[in-house]
Amino acid sequence: MRLLLVEDDVRLSQSIVELLGKERYEVDAVYTGPDTVKYAHKGIYDGVVMDPSLPGKDGLVILKSLRDKGFTTPVLVISSKSSTEDIVAGLDAGADDYLTKPYKNEEFLARLRAVTRRKGEFRKNVVEFGDLILDKDKCELQKVKGGTEKLSLKELQIIEFLFDSPHQVIKKENIIEKIWGSDSSAEYNNVEVYISFIRKKMDDLNANVRIRTARGIGYSLEDSL
Repeated sequence: MRLLLVEDDVRLSQSIVELLGKERYEVDAVYTGPDTVKYAHKGIYDGVVMDPSLPGKDGLVILKSLRDKGFTTPVLVISSKSSTEDIVAGLDAGADDYLTKPYKNEEFLARLRAVTRRKGEFRKNVVEFGDLILDKDKCELQKVKGGTEKLSLKELQIIEFLFDSPHQVIKKENIIEKIWGSDSSAEYNNVEVYISFIRKKMDDLNANVRIRTARGIGYSLEDSL
């Protein structure tokens, strides 16, 4: 699961990244409002942890603007502002939950699990597109009327990304950032290799679903029926 952390205190940000890393979260940390907007628009995150006290522009203004533009990723606000008015302002701006500082790590992690589960309610573990079924728990790609192919973890992560946005072109760089991370040395050919593996399994299933290449850009999931 990949998270975006928005916290302008560098030392605190590093400690949160370390804590989340121990819980097996992948984290991209940003420290300013402009970077928050830039990274949020990549569409690769399963959740956002945000301290809205950012230099230059109020984070809640940024959050409300993102929500107004259709940003649906769960957001947990963490803030030293603890009045009822501040909490209400945070929730009204679009936060899914609001946690006041100082907090215990156990509560922070529990609240984070809770808000990201809410997204999971809309992203089921078994999803269908065309004549294919993706079973995330079993790491399997299945044909509606029979046939199953096992998926490696990377294959599962990539096909899940495509299943989440069918008919939309997913850029190669976004796949790399989502699956391997922004600091990874992975290149486009890494993506191409795994796409070829997935296509082979689709062919073996004789599926009508195809991964279309948008040359020089990325890939989209299409139903050829």
